[in-house]
Amino acid sequence: MAQSRRARRARRTKETDVQVRFALDGSGKATVQTGLPFLDHMLELVAVHGLFDLTVKAEGDLEVDQHHTVEDLGLVLGGAIDGALGDRKGIARYASITIPMDECLVAVSLDLGGRPYFIHDLRPKTRIVGAFDSALVPDFFVAFAQGARCTIHVSQLRGGNTHHLLEATFKALGRALDVASRRDPRRVGVPSSKGRIG
Repeated sequence: MAQSRRARRARRTKETDVQVRFALDGSGKATVQTGLPFLDHMLELVAVHGLFDLTVKAEGDLEVDQHHTVEDLGLVLGGAIDGALGDRKGIARYASITIPMDECLVAVSLDLGGRPYFIHDLRPKTRIVGAFDSALVPDFFVAFAQGARCTIHVSQLRGGNTHHLLEATFKALGRALDVASRRDPRRVGVPSSKGRIG
């Protein structure tokens, strides 16, 4: 019987209180409350397009800055994904997905091989989208990569409206995570010549 690929993670500090429930083999249901509506929308896109079930409840010192909430959310969500992946035996491990959103085109390449790294060349035209500070997107992804123990490359192939650019990015993350986390029935152990992940 296949293991249930789901996990819960939480983080509470003087600055934030973040709780996440995540299921890899879901149906795209998302309930997200971060106090940042644009970020809620982006995380819902990850769940919908990756066919994950996701529940997020985050409270942070938004009166100070959005940074603490965004970074801690990346850590906790990434940690929940790491927990849901378990020993990572039998997964595809790699995926590269390119997503268009109207005039924007973004590629996300993902390696679930246990080595956290993030690099990007996103160039948003505006800093604020809705009330969200788009300069914090790299901070989210750095923390997410650390928590999920994965490598993420985000490439802006064509830019335009900032909302469209970030929407393509988060949709591509969801699709890439779905593909990379799928079980390959031909693989018995972990997808590494080392015999271990990380």
